[in-house]
Amino acid sequence: AVTGVQTCVFRSIQNDPREGAPATFDTEVRMLYDQRALYIGVFAKDPSPGEIIVNELRKDYNTGSADGFQVVIDTFHDGRNGYQFAINPAGAKWDAQMSNEGRDTNSNWDGIWDVSTRIGTDGWYAEIEIPFKTLKFGPEAMQDWGINFQRRLRRFNENSYWSPLRRIHSLSRVSLAGTYEGLRDLKPGANVRVKPYALANLNKVAALPVDKEYDAGLDVKYGVTSGLTWDFTVNTDFSQVEADEQQVNLTRFSLFFPEKRDFFLENSGVYQFGSGNTGGGGGAAGGRQNVSQDMIFFFSRQIGLSPTGDAIPILAGTRLTGRVGDWSVGALNIQQQEQGKSPSTNFTALRMRRDILRNSDIGVMFLNKDPGGADYNRGLGADANFRFFRDLTVNFAAAKSATPEARLPGTGDDWYTKSSFGYRGNIWETRGMFQTIGARFNDEMGFVPRVDVDNAEGYLGAHLRFKKYSKWLREFFPHFQIENFTKRNGGGLESRYMDWHVPVNLQNSTFIELGINPNVEVIDERFSINAHRRIYVNPGRYEFKEYFGLMNTNTAAPFSMNLRFGTGDFYDGYRRSYLVGGTVRLNQHLNVALNDQINDIDLSSGSYLTHLVTGRVNYYFNTKVFLNALVQYNTDTQQWSSNMRLDIIHRPLSDIYLVYNERHDSRSGNLLSRAIIAKMTYLMAF
Repeated sequence: AVTGVQTCVFRSIQNDPREGAPATFDTEVRMLYDQRALYIGVFAKDPSPGEIIVNELRKDYNTGSADGFQVVIDTFHDGRNGYQFAINPAGAKWDAQMSNEGRDTNSNWDGIWDVSTRIGTDGWYAEIEIPFKTLKFGPEAMQDWGINFQRRLRRFNENSYWSPLRRIHSLSRVSLAGTYEGLRDLKPGANVRVKPYALANLNKVAALPVDKEYDAGLDVKYGVTSGLTWDFTVNTDFSQVEADEQQVNLTRFSLFFPEKRDFFLENSGVYQFGSGNTGGGGGAAGGRQNVSQDMIFFFSRQIGLSPTGDAIPILAGTRLTGRVGDWSVGALNIQQQEQGKSPSTNFTALRMRRDILRNSDIGVMFLNKDPGGADYNRGLGADANFRFFRDLTVNFAAAKSATPEARLPGTGDDWYTKSSFGYRGNIWETRGMFQTIGARFNDEMGFVPRVDVDNAEGYLGAHLRFKKYSKWLREFFPHFQIENFTKRNGGGLESRYMDWHVPVNLQNSTFIELGINPNVEVIDERFSINAHRRIYVNPGRYEFKEYFGLMNTNTAAPFSMNLRFGTGDFYDGYRRSYLVGGTVRLNQHLNVALNDQINDIDLSSGSYLTHLVTGRVNYYFNTKVFLNALVQYNTDTQQWSSNMRLDIIHRPLSDIYLVYNERHDSRSGNLLSRAIIAKMTYLMAF
């Protein structure tokens, strides 16, 4: 029997562009549930259905570039965490796990759910089915869930909500969501999922003969309680994961590449430590290139990947994540196999976080990397994150590492500390941060770009809107940022980065930014800025500025462009940089993008010109069959690389992948490597 029928016919409220005004068109939502699933019916009214914008059919599509509907569900009704589900009028799906009201949103999480849509003469319709086995919730017989709905009307670049939100907030602000009351006798459904895979792989490296490989593995998911999940993985494989996008490094520090592997992305929010990443906030839209990356205490890419990004086999692993009352818990243990110079190594990450006050938390984390014997590396940390007066956040974190003296000689302390605050209102946005990283702080399960520094950051900006120009201008946002790195114990300045930026957002989402980036770098030891050409920067103090301008046009249009030009001094010479790119969306099935990032650099040790060309072709046969191609050309490495993937979703969370990878030397045209991979997964729920 169907129970819990509720109907919401509402005229949702805008939060952008006209905060508090009624939405342009009404949206009707009906909800009901039975013992198996929650059902949501949507009627998105639109008198001009021919103007509805749909650009993609792929899973985890770009929700900002099309019309769409989203729902957030806070199953524990704690005002902090939840699940987000989004659809567009053609039936494409996007889903995510959200923790701490969007402080961490994991869009790589995949749940079992379904949707059917159609476009009519008076708008578009959708029926969404979310099985309870997809969600985690409490054991109570009677439950209230937090819930909110968002409607995106893309041609007006308009967002509206059932439970109103200020324009500075997004759907993840579940403390301001409405309530779905009186859910009775919910059952989580199947609590065991088994997902085996079979793999065939053909590899060829240069002149060596073809290497054939056949393999299989298994992932098991067990629901210990309705809120706690235990995962097991055996002979883990990530061969279907898209290749990293290449970057050009113009600094003396390591580049940051994000995690893309599903096993490590699921429930990753519980492992977030402290306030999250704050570095480079002023350059988030492209104003600054090679922005400084904040320290990350636990960074899962250190497991199963070499520093160059090559895969290291994982023998097995287990993970326990979820919620128990007011506690969020995470326990991860992975055994990495021996390969080349990488020894067989065990990785452990333990995390506990306790909710306190209305919307704050405190927690601890323990990390252990153990290759056997006395060659260990450990880290222990604690953090506290507070939210006051709706818009003010205050964060504290401290961590200590432990590494044998024989492995890491030298002096200095092995502590990391960080204190930060942030305020975001409708007009003013400001934040500040101070962190210290000791000379012997050695976090081999994290990402630590530099040690033996004190780092201070300040940021101030004003989000200005003018009624007089509101027909075409949405927001004018001048802001200033400074990041200062000094060597510990009175060692003097190491780096200073400043931003003076003036971005402008137009009503159709076109983005324009002008600015100046003053820099100071104090170099103690010569470093190579282009190893291939043997071009380096000598020790000394360098002060230089970049003047830049950029523009990104409306991403929902059939053709959009992204352009950037920068010029100015660079160390002891000069640099001009260019970015020219465009995307063509012929229809919802085919998207093609091409970008060329150019750096023209003239230093006392030499001059060089680099191109990093990136091309993408995405063809979506329907919402369950996708073909993606990524082609890259880098004049620094003098290589062409290509990564092509066919993904067929043959049943929920079950895929057939065909992957083709290839690298060529651009000078000789010789083949460097080639791989053809066929992989099938099959999810069984019990």
